[in-house]
Amino acid sequence: MPHAFATSVLHITTGTTETVTDLTAECEQFLTLNAASRDGLLNIFVPHATAGIAVLETGSGSDDDLLATLHTLLPADGRWQHRHGTPGHGRDHVLPALVPPHATLPVIGGRLELGTWQSVCLVDTNKDNPRRQVRLSFLA
Repeated sequence: MPHAFATSVLHITTGTTETVTDLTAECEQFLTLNAASRDGLLNIFVPHATAGIAVLETGSGSDDDLLATLHTLLPADGRWQHRHGTPGHGRDHVLPALVPPHATLPVIGGRLELGTWQSVCLVDTNKDNPRRQVRLSFLA
């Protein structure tokens, strides 16, 4: 019988620009190895103070729209109290309040239960740290 809980860490390089990185394929691969046609929950967690997890449509401009919206809501300027790193970096520390560092999604029959256009994405506006970890955990 498969284990009721499985976890793994993805190592993602985001580079030196703000990014929305689609993790859906990695989530599906993890479930193929660990969910074995079972129902349960997939938790995606990024243990960083300057990144988040979003479920959104990608490839049609929504990812760029999200980054543009974050620029409007959280401008990269000198208003932030948190001032180390790249100018405006303090906004990166506010990002997880708007794009949380986690998502919990249903798994049905071993497959991620997403809507037609939904993808699981890492949102990273921190240009100072290009290396991210994302923990995937399946609970049956």
